[in-house]
Amino acid sequence: MSNQAKLMYPGLAGFYATMSPIAGTLVRVVVGVMFVMHVMGKFHNGADAVAAYMGKNGLQPGSLFAYAAMTLESVGGVLLIIGLFTRFVAAALAIEMLIALLAVHLAKGYAAGGGGYEYVLLIGVVLLTIAMRGGGPYSVDAKIGKEL
Repeated sequence: MSNQAKLMYPGLAGFYATMSPIAGTLVRVVVGVMFVMHVMGKFHNGADAVAAYMGKNGLQPGSLFAYAAMTLESVGGVLLIIGLFTRFVAAALAIEMLIALLAVHLAKGYAAGGGGYEYVLLIGVVLLTIAMRGGGPYSVDAKIGKEL
């Protein structure tokens, strides 16, 4: 007895089999682009402003957390896009999202529109999934034949 669900439209099996590796790559690349775009605002505002925000939210020393977040989000975003050190980077960014959830967003409730944890929870779980699955066949990790 199989625990796998049967397709309602078996004719799509080939499409799903072909697209499965591409789907993981698409998610990895889009999340990487999201981090690069997100960190651009931090660079625009400057490290001092980011440090003040971190400190205001109880993350001390604020400058350490600001530089760590800006480095991780910029370098990590690019590494996710190309799929290099994918498992490590995704896990590190998932930890950052957990810190953001606990330190900043949890007290504001669930809804992202009110500054809540909805978005960081989703991105954190996606990153955790990427860390568990790895970069996939369309990654630098796969091309060099090694990953963490």
